[in-house]
Amino acid sequence: MYVNFSNNESNTFDAIVVGTGISGGWAAKELTEKGLKTLVLERGRMVKHGEYPTAMLDDWDMDHKGKVLPEIIEEHYPKQSRTGYTIKEASKHWFVKDSEHPYLEDKRFDWMRGYHVGGRSIMWGRQCYRLSDLDFEANLKEGIGIDWPIRYKDLKPWYDYVENYVGISGKKEGLSHFPDGPFIKPMELNVAEKHVIGKISELYDDRIMTNARIANLSEAKERGACQYRNRCIRGCPFGGYFSSVSATIPDADRTGNMTLRPNSIVHSVIYDAASGKASGVRVIDTETMEEHVFNAKIIFLTASCLGSTQILMNSTSSTFSEGLGNTNGYLGKNLMDHHFLISASGKVEGYEDLYFKGRRPGGTYIPRFRNIDQKSKMKDFVRGYGFQGGGGRGAEWQLNVKEMTYGRQGKEDLFKPGGPWTYGMMAFGECLPYEENRVYQDPNEKDKWGIPLLRFDAEWKENELNMRKDMREQAVEMLERAGLKDVKLNDRMSYPGLGIHEMGTARMGRDPKTSILNKHNQIHDVPNVFVTDGAAMTSSGCQNPSITYMALTARACDYAVKELNRQNL
Repeated sequence: MYVNFSNNESNTFDAIVVGTGISGGWAAKELTEKGLKTLVLERGRMVKHGEYPTAMLDDWDMDHKGKVLPEIIEEHYPKQSRTGYTIKEASKHWFVKDSEHPYLEDKRFDWMRGYHVGGRSIMWGRQCYRLSDLDFEANLKEGIGIDWPIRYKDLKPWYDYVENYVGISGKKEGLSHFPDGPFIKPMELNVAEKHVIGKISELYDDRIMTNARIANLSEAKERGACQYRNRCIRGCPFGGYFSSVSATIPDADRTGNMTLRPNSIVHSVIYDAASGKASGVRVIDTETMEEHVFNAKIIFLTASCLGSTQILMNSTSSTFSEGLGNTNGYLGKNLMDHHFLISASGKVEGYEDLYFKGRRPGGTYIPRFRNIDQKSKMKDFVRGYGFQGGGGRGAEWQLNVKEMTYGRQGKEDLFKPGGPWTYGMMAFGECLPYEENRVYQDPNEKDKWGIPLLRFDAEWKENELNMRKDMREQAVEMLERAGLKDVKLNDRMSYPGLGIHEMGTARMGRDPKTSILNKHNQIHDVPNVFVTDGAAMTSSGCQNPSITYMALTARACDYAVKELNRQNL
């Protein structure tokens, strides 16, 4: 079946990393720094740090003052534009064209993708919150899904490790369910935020509001400090925030052990039945359409949750007829994301003579306060949600939440020194793992490289919908009790995918009968293949998950190299 894929001795490496986003960049850095000759494969184009075409432009420097014509969106970006903020002239080059990279939906799924070196690490929202044992133990305690095979103590040193490297600005709060890290100094809050934080502290004993914990440098490290331009989605020429392109990929390159190959779609992983391990990967060169085989002792799939899942599904053999490692049928199931788009905002009075400077890239955060203990236990739903938010002039608070949009009026409000201060916040809620929420390959439709298209069948269920009722009530109540005026609720339905936190389709677990990966992120049945992106997640938490992917990846790389040196792989 694969006779067209060419192979030769020069195509052999110690390790192969598939994908160059948040997880792939970390795998590349860790494996190369540990001495492994590593091939890093990226399906999209090459991007180097500093090659950010719109980073230094103002809207008036671009065609149509930064907007994209509706007919262009309709033709090329109908699904990528569903966020409302991604498809602008300043950022659309980072997102795929739906016309070139289609997918199929049984139920609406908003799949946002960036195919280039660095992946979505260039465009991410950069909020970084650890999972805790409240999250790692929830499935077991509640009898939902399966148990995580690890606990917080297993991941804590790796959270510390990656956060020291990344540089997370934030404030320590001492909450067990909201673990602290080795933060650099938090970014200064404005008067509207300080007002609301003070009122929340005064009025509530079951919750706090703190600084957003973000991967933007409040002080220079090996990279330059944040310049408070809030143009992060364009790419930062100063290296003021963490991305694969500005940090991990260059570090991997400096070792001399990395071979980076862009424009390389990984078709599938090759399984060798005689050894019980994978021998390599099949790759399609998107520029020449040539097909190649690359070999390695260990393989890290870090192509994003759905990208890695698609590769595993396409990796069929006489041993694994339903996809590599998929002897139990769980590959593609338990698809999760975060549900959001419930927000509230209002005016903060009494500070009309004060102003602020700069466009800070993060605001405030209220960590989960529901179902923490018996006192906070809710009748109608399990798990919980957090609030991202911020304050400013006019619609300025929305700039602190990357998933929010802003328009002309919001911009104009910023230039009115006497205008009202506002504060607003948006809830992000946990989605439970449901076996019937799934992604699968369409048996008839294929892309231009002959790979079956993914089809999505996932939805929010009763637990999420009940949680959303509480989100609405608490958002309004907190702001009204804090004394804000003209409090308005913005209640929109989000659909799976729109949170851009896809998770769970090749989950970790203790039992090979109910999970794809073990506690080290190895495929149970193929021990030299590791999956460390969102696909590995056993539950979703309500926290932004990228810092967890980084910690899982660094931990798995450490284990893989030690096992390789022991000749166990």
